[in-house]
Amino acid sequence: MSTIDYYFTSVSPFVYLGHKAISEVARKHGAAIHYKPVGLAGVWEVSGSVPLGQRSPTRQRYRLLELQRAAFRRQLPINLHPKFFPADPTLADHVVVALLKMQADPEGFMARVFSGVWAKEENVADAATLAGYLEAEGQDAAKVLAAAESDEVAETRRRNTADAVAADAIGVPAYVLGGEVFWGQDRIEDLALALETGRAPFKPE
Repeated sequence: MSTIDYYFTSVSPFVYLGHKAISEVARKHGAAIHYKPVGLAGVWEVSGSVPLGQRSPTRQRYRLLELQRAAFRRQLPINLHPKFFPADPTLADHVVVALLKMQADPEGFMARVFSGVWAKEENVADAATLAGYLEAEGQDAAKVLAAAESDEVAETRRRNTADAVAADAIGVPAYVLGGEVFWGQDRIEDLALALETGRAPFKPE
């Protein structure tokens, strides 16, 4: 079985726009997904990317075009200027780690978080909001949120960040298949083609 390492953070619009698509590609090709929330600042520190507010006005405007194009292609709603953005993704990311440690599938919770930011004007940094998502997914919200506060969970996210850097992820989402990194939701189709053909991973040298 092929395995896809899926590096993300919970408030990225491009993660939101690619989440359903990468999930469908994995199911279609029988690939397993390893969900790996990261501290995005730690990835950017190495890759040379900068936070949105530090980008040139030209790049900020172009980002808005890209978001609209991707939302149109993926047939997903998007609010370009959501009420609760930027929001701290730490707790939501940690909840995903906690769910994984409990051997629960986080895909549905993640989808609720992503659409909460970019389609529903919800504050995903708020524990009560996350509790509602967990309950909707049939989880014990109090138990999961308590687990999400552990040092072990925080350390897992730090380790994921180091793994993303080692894999040459430039930002999120980044999907790694057989050591080959696919950066951005607009590279999902390239990843799907790699799975379909079974080609050997490309390398940078």
